[in-house]
Amino acid sequence: MALAHRGIAPPVGLPARAALPVRRPRTDWAGYAFVAFFTVPFLAFNVAPVLFGVYVGFTSWDIIGDADWVGLDNFRTALGDEWLRTAFLNVALYALIIVPGVVITALLFALFVSQGWPLSGLARTLLFTPNVVSATVIGLVWVWVLDTQFGVLNHYLGYLGIGPIPWLTSTRWSLVGVSIASIWWDMGLAFVLLLAALQDVPRELHEAAALDGADRLRRFWHVTLPHLRPALSMVVTLQLISTMRIFSQVYVMTNGGPSSSSSSVIYYIYQTAIVRNLMGYASAVSVLLFLAILAVTLLQRRLLRETARG
Repeated sequence: MALAHRGIAPPVGLPARAALPVRRPRTDWAGYAFVAFFTVPFLAFNVAPVLFGVYVGFTSWDIIGDADWVGLDNFRTALGDEWLRTAFLNVALYALIIVPGVVITALLFALFVSQGWPLSGLARTLLFTPNVVSATVIGLVWVWVLDTQFGVLNHYLGYLGIGPIPWLTSTRWSLVGVSIASIWWDMGLAFVLLLAALQDVPRELHEAAALDGADRLRRFWHVTLPHLRPALSMVVTLQLISTMRIFSQVYVMTNGGPSSSSSSVIYYIYQTAIVRNLMGYASAVSVLLFLAILAVTLLQRRLLRETARG
């Protein structure tokens, strides 16, 4: 910087330089324009409907006419709703079946493909393909597979001496039947995530463990599994959220029956809002479901974090 600009006279023989003008920060409006292509639709079609839905949860509204403010009445009704409690219980049972089923099967197939054994390349394609198919198609396929009289699964179980199981028409088995289809559909994404995590495990650690005399099971437990904990945490979190929001399989395969034995919270919201036109009450139930998902996710993340530290 010039000495004259600092208020100090320059040495004799050196010309004084003019003070440099202070430049103000320039606003780059082009950046805001590019960001607006995502921000504006996100605010209009994601954030605004959520805020509007929370508002509707405090009103009595059937789409036609004005919404009447009722305060917390919808939430009080929801907390005492026996059918809603059944739907939440079913969601908990879905989570107990689907989440471990997806994690275990995806991990087993990821371990198989990562070994590079014969047909592993074909298995990679076949295992991820169901994840890109719509839930409606998955539901229709599994309705045929799980049919009591003509289903493929019952046909092959007959060779083992097991009689026809009413997978979708019994209050005892309907939830299990929907869970089987959900595991097959959701496994693709978990498989890809775990396979990518397996490929990042250093081979040097396996070689060192083998030199120390560790067998395959010990190498998996002490070398592979610790490196998979971040991926497993992500898979469990995503699958838990997905299971608590289960709807399409229930709607296509069982329609919530029989006797609401396979109903879910989202299906109950659909029945309340679309069939019965109780938009205010359905919105209140949606808020309760959001709070339940948030609480379960935070609790699960904390438990996994404490397990990793321990």
